[in-house]
Amino acid sequence: MTAGQPTILATSGGYKAGQRSRLEFDLLMHHAVELSGVAGRAPRITHIGTASGDQRWFNAEMDQAARLAGFDFSHLNLFTMPSHEDPEAHLMNQDVVWVNGGSVVNLLAVWRAHGLDAILKRVWEHGVVLAGISAGSICWFRGGATDSFGPELRPVTNGLGFLPFANGVHYDSEVRRRPLIQSLVADGTLPQAHCTDDGVGLVYRGTTLVEAVSEVRDKTAYIVTRSPSHAADAAAGVVEERLEPRFLG
Repeated sequence: MTAGQPTILATSGGYKAGQRSRLEFDLLMHHAVELSGVAGRAPRITHIGTASGDQRWFNAEMDQAARLAGFDFSHLNLFTMPSHEDPEAHLMNQDVVWVNGGSVVNLLAVWRAHGLDAILKRVWEHGVVLAGISAGSICWFRGGATDSFGPELRPVTNGLGFLPFANGVHYDSEVRRRPLIQSLVADGTLPQAHCTDDGVGLVYRGTTLVEAVSEVRDKTAYIVTRSPSHAADAAAGVVEERLEPRFLG
């Protein structure tokens, strides 16, 4: 089962605190499954944790959350070598590929070294839903703001570019992200940016943004566009448009 057209769910969420475990999958993760259209069997999901160095302890916590959710769950680890002999064949057989957060700069470098950038593009075009949180959101775009280089946020401009926009994550919870995204769009370092508060996701069919969704009430998504000099509502050289998400609860 694959989605009817290439689909991406780019998020600043997907997890919640568990009752008997550290984490469980929240509504955004479940929405990625819904977008795939799978029915009548356990959804097949592969987690890629490159951005955090394929931490096995986190993989174990994801496995526990997957058992609670009823998912057929696996991992594609790249450290110290790919955990599947044929990563492309494995990913083509999934309903959803979920990419965890961490260092988007390191993620992109390792993926390109293994040819996973081209593989994921073919997987996306095949109809497997691509989704993820934080670095696992930014990676699908042309770039964004990252702490991959250190505590001071810096731009990343060499994303995979499946989506021809920039991406801003944790827009409400990390105070330096919003002004930096606005500055980078204003000076042309980044193109139009699509941004999410924590708990919000953006759904793309092909390269078209079709919907903002949320697993938390009263959260928002934004489109940040470089403004013409005459725009009356422009601030710091940009126009910021609010998108009210559909609550998934």
